[in-house]
Amino acid sequence: MNLFLTTIVIACGIYCSTGETVIESKAQPDSVVWIVQLSDLHFSVHHPNRARDFTNLVGTALSIINPSLVLVTDGKSEDLLTMKQNEDEWVEYRNVMDGVIQRSGLHKSLFFDLRGNHDGFGVPDVGGSFDFFSKYSINGRLGRNGSVNSVTIETKERKHLFVGIDTTMSTGLRGPTNLFGHPTDQLLKDLDLELSHWDSISEKPVTKISFGHFPLSFSAASSSGRTLKDVFLNHSISAYLCGHLHSRFGKNLKRHHQLSNRFLSLQNFFQFNVHQNSFESTVNCSLKSLPKDFWEWEMGDWRKNRAIRILAIDRGHVSYVDLDFKSGVKHAIIVPTFPLDSRFMQTSSCHHNYECQTAASSSYETIRALVFSVSPLESVVARAYDSRSGNLELVIEAVMTKHADEGNLYFAPWNYKAFEDISPNRFWLQIESNDIMGRSTMTELRPFSINGHSFKISWSWKEFYVMGCQWASLYYPILWSSLCFMFSFLIVPKALLVFQKNIYTYRNFIANKGLVNGVLWILQELCRVHTLWFGWIGYLFYLILFPWFMGQVFTEGKNMVYMTYMGWALETSNGKGKLEFVGSPDIMVLVLPHILFVVLPAILVTAALTAERAIYRERVLAFSGKKEDDLGSDSRKYLSNRNHSGTISTFHLGKRRIRMLLSVFCLAICWKHFMNCRTLVKAYDINPVLHLLGYGLAIPLLLASAVSETRNA
Repeated sequence: MNLFLTTIVIACGIYCSTGETVIESKAQPDSVVWIVQLSDLHFSVHHPNRARDFTNLVGTALSIINPSLVLVTDGKSEDLLTMKQNEDEWVEYRNVMDGVIQRSGLHKSLFFDLRGNHDGFGVPDVGGSFDFFSKYSINGRLGRNGSVNSVTIETKERKHLFVGIDTTMSTGLRGPTNLFGHPTDQLLKDLDLELSHWDSISEKPVTKISFGHFPLSFSAASSSGRTLKDVFLNHSISAYLCGHLHSRFGKNLKRHHQLSNRFLSLQNFFQFNVHQNSFESTVNCSLKSLPKDFWEWEMGDWRKNRAIRILAIDRGHVSYVDLDFKSGVKHAIIVPTFPLDSRFMQTSSCHHNYECQTAASSSYETIRALVFSVSPLESVVARAYDSRSGNLELVIEAVMTKHADEGNLYFAPWNYKAFEDISPNRFWLQIESNDIMGRSTMTELRPFSINGHSFKISWSWKEFYVMGCQWASLYYPILWSSLCFMFSFLIVPKALLVFQKNIYTYRNFIANKGLVNGVLWILQELCRVHTLWFGWIGYLFYLILFPWFMGQVFTEGKNMVYMTYMGWALETSNGKGKLEFVGSPDIMVLVLPHILFVVLPAILVTAALTAERAIYRERVLAFSGKKEDDLGSDSRKYLSNRNHSGTISTFHLGKRRIRMLLSVFCLAICWKHFMNCRTLVKAYDINPVLHLLGYGLAIPLLLASAVSETRNA
């Protein structure tokens, strides 16, 4: 189950999209709301420790933290070769969640589930026999089946609107071609309505948070071209919380989104750093110029890293801390709520509110933090450091006081104006707690900027790969540019050879060295071997015009269907026999690796083999003292005979090491292709002979032909 279980635990007031009940509670602070998020649990019958740790650790942690909202992204088995539904894992999920509810003391009706991509693996239709989400999830058992669910937590000072979205495929394919979120136009319309619910009827300010399973980099556009990002920017939400990517890609899987006025922009395909744009130093304080931006915060997984996030909203300031529960429940947890971390939490509205003084000054006058502890606390201390000199110099050390009416909230007064500075990382904050057992807990040092300036940081290449690339938009440009490159690779040299009689040979290249001459010579050598050239041209047309293979895309009981670069061909829901292609851009995980890491290298190696043969032929001719034009048929037979003169044989064996290396490359490509085919056979119950023959054998046969055709001079 990759269940994006959104467990919502309400401690203040609630507005739900399925009802209009407002629940008032006096148990929580009026100024602060906090939630817990977990991601990618991946419960599995093969890994019982994941569910066991979840029951023991999360239930206890929730009873201590007592959050207002809990978001959990569950996951199925880690065996990526059998991505279909397993009812035993769903039964385990139901039992584990019931156990967590009991341990935490939370009521079941306060939990909300959202579907994730693993929950739809192999599920042909929602509500069908293999839709175990509807049967075992909390939402399913309570009859909550909408794609958009919203809850409002209301305090005396403001409203906090949380909107969850289910963007999984309506027709659930097996993995790995079930990787992207697919918001529909109807879902975006419903989301737009939910986010605007309080805009005209609430006198209190509203903080808006949305949550879902898929990062925006792995979310496709709707059929009309609208995206989740468009809706989020339109409503100026504070943050979008998601999972899906796990921790193996990095810890900085955060992304700042900002409204762009450019219709055609590179940012539609790439964002190269965490922050999209720099905030303007000057601020226009008119309401019409209020900036539109939001944060996207992906979090680590429970599966391997036992990661838990606590997010807090303090008088409109949104902050969070990510925790590692590998070693068990923490004896103390500290969540600084103000000032904000200038790396990941500042938005342009923070700068706008400070410069235009639209936020109450009281929200700046204290350092604040939530502290949760197993044992009673003796002290909580806030320390601020100045890094202007190059070293961290302590400038404030203040004892924080527990707010009498606000439970876990601690605060310390300070002169915030003394920390005004244009640098977003001049000042750093750290908070320490000490309990009666003598145990100390310290937060990491975090930069802050009272002015609302943002400290720019960069992604690693892996973080950029999964967060900075808009893969749904990139699929077809990458696919067609790759295919066009390979076609031009084969056709242009052939056209020069046939129509313009421009002949490029190894001798010409030696006489007039240059990159263009060298490339054209190598490619024309491939063109001269007609079986190879026509073979590769035919295979490229096959990939474009014909099905690649057939497979079983649902859990059970459906006929085999075929896949092309456009998706899996399924009958339309009206049952009239028409086909529609489902699973784009998800199929890019199969299509692009095959094109870029199998087909393209195979063509290049084939061309290299033909070029190596040309070099070998010239050396044999030079050794024999003959020109190529002087060779008669008898001489050609002589040179091609493997048992001719020992001198020639020694020359042949000793000088074709490049060919041996290229042959090894051929074997490596075949092995890569074999492993890809093995994955497909297991994932989609494919019969290699009946359903995979053309796709599976073409590459090995073409490479074997290349090795054979270039064996002799």
